[in-house]
Amino acid sequence: MVARAPRKKMYRSMQGRMIDIEKLRASNENVQAVGNMNVNARGDVLGAGGKVVTAKENVIKKYYEQPKGMVSDTPRAKPMPAPRKEPPKAVAKATPIIAKPTARKSATKPKTETKSKKGIEAALDGLE
Repeated sequence: MVARAPRKKMYRSMQGRMIDIEKLRASNENVQAVGNMNVNARGDVLGAGGKVVTAKENVIKKYYEQPKGMVSDTPRAKPMPAPRKEPPKAVAKATPIIAKPTARKSATKPKTETKSKKGIEAALDGLE
């Protein structure tokens, strides 16, 4: 028996062109990926100027070395310093200000007793 060569995945675009996705991926492997992760399309971590800092193989190796659910021993950022406790400052006592109440005149009308309407009578009240 003769082994066949693996078939290439070819896709047809909306315009009818045939596209080899694997060839397209391979040609753009070293192009910086869009986003804020600073990686290229292959998965390598990039530094200043687009230089490869950590290869994809090292990133994957480090990921699988650390057991799931465990926290790494090295902290990510410097811990915040504890706030210094200062003794409370002395506050001078304020003298209370006594305001004289002013007399207010109320301009309310005396309430007249009206029969409250309910239901359809209340809805038809303003339509006449």
